[in-house]
Amino acid sequence: MGKRMTFSRADLPEGFVFGTATSAYQIEGHRFGGAGPTHWDSFAATPGNVVRAEDGATACDHYHRWEEDLDLVRDANFDAYRFSTSWARVMPDGRTVNPEGLDFYDRLVDGMLERGIKPALTLYHWELPSDLSDRGGWTNADMPGWFGDFAEVVARRIGDRVWSVAPINEMWCVAWLSHFLGEHAPGLRDVRAAARAVHHVLASHGRAVEALRGAGVANVGAVCNFEDSRPADASAGAAEAAARYHAIYNLLFLQPLTGGGYPDLVLEGIGAHLPRGWEGDMKAIAAPLDWFGVNYYTRRNIAPNDGPWPHLHDVPGRLERTAMGWEIWPQGLKATLELVAGHVDVPIYVTENGMAAPDEVHRGEVRDPARIDFLNRHVDCARAAMDAGVDLRGYFVWSLLDNYEWALGYEKRFGLVHVDFESLERTPKTSWHAMRDALRRTP
Repeated sequence: MGKRMTFSRADLPEGFVFGTATSAYQIEGHRFGGAGPTHWDSFAATPGNVVRAEDGATACDHYHRWEEDLDLVRDANFDAYRFSTSWARVMPDGRTVNPEGLDFYDRLVDGMLERGIKPALTLYHWELPSDLSDRGGWTNADMPGWFGDFAEVVARRIGDRVWSVAPINEMWCVAWLSHFLGEHAPGLRDVRAAARAVHHVLASHGRAVEALRGAGVANVGAVCNFEDSRPADASAGAAEAAARYHAIYNLLFLQPLTGGGYPDLVLEGIGAHLPRGWEGDMKAIAAPLDWFGVNYYTRRNIAPNDGPWPHLHDVPGRLERTAMGWEIWPQGLKATLELVAGHVDVPIYVTENGMAAPDEVHRGEVRDPARIDFLNRHVDCARAAMDAGVDLRGYFVWSLLDNYEWALGYEKRFGLVHVDFESLERTPKTSWHAMRDALRRTP
């Protein structure tokens, strides 16, 4: 494994956007700046949910160190920075505006522009205000209205200066992982709650798009997560299970967002539990977009079982794995980009791609050749997708900083920059230096 990227800026079309990404709760420090409590705070405080019951109270203290962090984005020669607003910082109870929170994002966006960085905004990256969670959160039919109000508040303040906006990051995680599998806040395992969360997340996206357009915001898109799912063996049962998993993970949000409606293989499990009159929301959910974002990390090998719907489970594969235990399968990025290109007629961006590794500082350095290799292989596959006709316009590395990795606490490190969670010192890794060199602009 080398110490440099095997691509350079010159290898991509002119105007191709290279960026890096973070999210609010994972880096900011939620105890600062008047932010309100979130369902992640209470989820983390419940035994068994999060490694060492860690939360985002301090995180990377980006709230106070944002200038240093934006310098890291600029100095690595990235074009864009994908960040998120915390709903509970902007509106601590989900409804009432906190001026201090809006001021923070105002400064942050101005700081990006001063450094020549395109601000790529995500409105919501998983921290729901506790007051709204108390009312049922994403299972509540009032969520689209509340979320639309939040979108309008943010748009009125910084919408004139951001380069792009996506309403909700990884809707599958917000709805399915959190309400059916129970692995993220609010930690439910209930098919009816999941069905309602799925629909209200999508309806909230549609309402936010309407609010953003109404506020004059341009370049509005959507960001979904994908896995390359495949049968665990050659049996017909495995093929059927893999198709069902593909529908749940990859098509459940992609199809409604692009006018195709809910997949039949998902409706067989959740159709009876969707909110009454759900069909009337589908047109707004499929509001026209300016771009579509793909978050991709791994593949999944699927086998059938005799349990309740969806009658499947995943089987460990034999490929090399990241520190998350995820198989490294760059070819799946090409397949995913081609899948999405078959559904959308707008530019596509890889909005997240990266890996966790057990990075440590040694003599002032953090060497992460495995990450450099990971990024090289995935960029190669992204370029192959472009050669095959995919209209790919950009690629964002997850993530800028080691940060709070949700239910895994501070144990998994995805960053291009190492963070000592005691001193909060930042140390750029060899991958950061390699990206800086690859993205250097020639005179």
